[in-house]
Amino acid sequence: MRLFRALACGLTCIIFGWGATAHAAIDSPQTIHHAKTASHRLSKTSHKRSHHTVARRGTRRSATRKSGSKTVAHSRRGMSSHSARLRRTSLHTRRHRYYERFTMSSYTHSDIFADDVTAGEDPVVRQAAIDALGNMNGTAVVINPANGRILAMVNQKLALSPGAEPCSTIKLSVALAALKEGIVTKDTMVKLAGFRMNMTQALAKSNNLYFEELGRELGFERVHKYATEFGLGELAGWHIDGEQLGTYPDEAIPASQGGVGRMCSFGQGVNMTPLQLGALVAAMANGGTLYYLQHPTTPEEVASFEPRVKRQLDIAEYVPEMLPGMEGAVEFGTARRLHANFDEFPVFGKTGTCSNDGTRFGWFVSYSQTPIGNLVTVFFLEGGRPTFGPRAAELTGEFYKNLWDHNYFAGRETQQAQAAVTETEATR
Repeated sequence: MRLFRALACGLTCIIFGWGATAHAAIDSPQTIHHAKTASHRLSKTSHKRSHHTVARRGTRRSATRKSGSKTVAHSRRGMSSHSARLRRTSLHTRRHRYYERFTMSSYTHSDIFADDVTAGEDPVVRQAAIDALGNMNGTAVVINPANGRILAMVNQKLALSPGAEPCSTIKLSVALAALKEGIVTKDTMVKLAGFRMNMTQALAKSNNLYFEELGRELGFERVHKYATEFGLGELAGWHIDGEQLGTYPDEAIPASQGGVGRMCSFGQGVNMTPLQLGALVAAMANGGTLYYLQHPTTPEEVASFEPRVKRQLDIAEYVPEMLPGMEGAVEFGTARRLHANFDEFPVFGKTGTCSNDGTRFGWFVSYSQTPIGNLVTVFFLEGGRPTFGPRAAELTGEFYKNLWDHNYFAGRETQQAQAAVTETEATR
């Protein structure tokens, strides 16, 4: 019975969160515990159960030989009664499962885009993002990673807010840090609680245990060093009016809350903004240039736009190690809902789902290799039970489909070709 309750509790934590006082990370099918301790405990329990079973079988055989068929009948009645008690207890246990309560709605009935400043945005990209979000309570940011220009930022109030727990999207910065430090490669099999996994599998399936182990190996000082180098804890934009600061703590959260492992598996203790996450993934998409993100607000600012480099990140040789896992997330992992709407060109991404104080967060960050170059998108949702990372990935697929259906990429290809011809003729 104790085993059944443990399994029921574990399953509930996986699906609905860690419990009433803890944050949830539900992209990953794993709960947090140390591999060595778990293995020892399981093997010890198995040994005791096996010994007990053998002893009972021996006693039952002796009793049967002494008493004949009456003992057999009594044994059957006892087994039937025991089974009935198990069924009643099982039903009782299911009725007392824990379900996380949410106080925020995933949907909005107001115009959350009404106060956006849009004169400097790409109108086709903006409309595609608005149509994808629909009535979901969230924001979408679309970035050109080649220069740091924000092409569209819908629901700017939320996009420029102090942000939220990054959930499993924090795994991207942890993976880069571990690769740079030589702790693993994408193919290194890491021993966990009863199984092994490499980085490709862990990114695709968003496995918490794997990234907890990387976090413990790195230690907080190195985790903090790389997170701040990658732009967490500082403003991502260049004089973007209203942008607020996401924060990265100067020390690890207490061990009682999971310590550095929990910080590296789903970002507990961290506040990250959609712009910070978008700037990091833009640097991954362009080979390592961390641009200040810029959001033109007039056609004149668009015409005079010039990129502004914040710093160079030494990540170019490590990004290819991560791409199979980010592609795997879309192909067969936590972001596979994206393919329900779109599969015309490659998309690499990472989901994130967690909750805090009655609000669930759903993240999906991606970059795509479109016919006209790379695009970076960040979809961030807030709400209740219908809000989660795979849903944000699904909306991202709708966004790309909207652009495709409006011939956005074909039209831009034609414009680029015409511009190239004009430039060639001008140099003759």
